[in-house]
Amino acid sequence: MKLLITGASGKLGRATIDHLLRQVDAADLILATRSPQTLADYAARGARVVEADFTKPEGLAHAFAGADRMLLISTDALGQREPQHRAAIEAAVSAGVKFIAYTSFPSFGTDDPLSLEHAATEQQLRESGLQWCVLKNFPYADNEIDALREALEAGEIATSTEAGETAFVSRDDCAAVAAAVLTGTGHEGHTYDVTGPELIDAARRAQIFTEVGQQPIAVRHVDDATASQELSAKSGLPLFVALDIVSSVATATRSGVFAVQSDSVERLTGNPATPLRAVLEHARHH
Repeated sequence: MKLLITGASGKLGRATIDHLLRQVDAADLILATRSPQTLADYAARGARVVEADFTKPEGLAHAFAGADRMLLISTDALGQREPQHRAAIEAAVSAGVKFIAYTSFPSFGTDDPLSLEHAATEQQLRESGLQWCVLKNFPYADNEIDALREALEAGEIATSTEAGETAFVSRDDCAAVAAAVLTGTGHEGHTYDVTGPELIDAARRAQIFTEVGQQPIAVRHVDDATASQELSAKSGLPLFVALDIVSSVATATRSGVFAVQSDSVERLTGNPATPLRAVLEHARHH
């Protein structure tokens, strides 16, 4: 059985490959990427590395040829994901792929651009005629590593999420789930919420940052406009982009979109989900 991973050179892709190599031979892997040279280490172990650019659909079916099961990792091209993912799904059908697992995200609602892109891809999968599984990966705990560093510099967390909670999940746990679904059976037609083990609000987040960073971290509650201005100043993003990001994520957090705690990680991988604190502590010591 040949397993295809798209976006294989990204962080989630490489982590998934590493989990798969504990279960299957490298020769059973087809690794699709826009930059084949970045996967030379896996090619040396016997994996087939293929060039695949979702903006050039004419070459995708050839790249996917021979694959039985596929992990479609959502691209990072916000606003362009729908046609890119559609091209990948259509190429998979042409190539004879039988099953696609897709890395999606919790839905913010029908008027949010990010949610609409993922929803469109999920609908394309349902209409493709292929067997499918949707993995709704919750916000990465790994993204909190930079947030912790910034909080330690500022002595505070500025947030507009109010009392909203998030079940931060480690990227490695998401990779382990993806590998389990690709190599396992009985996942067809299922949608899994892939979450961390704890619901964390701003106060709890500050407490974890305080304990890991070993210095007091306060919480400063602000509105979306203030949070957007501070993000824009800090990151260099245009203010309207920062406002779109902040308002979407903060609104979703406040309304409970991320306040879901599932047992998917442990049930599918056999290992308990990694707490946010463990991810941060590992990063601080490595």
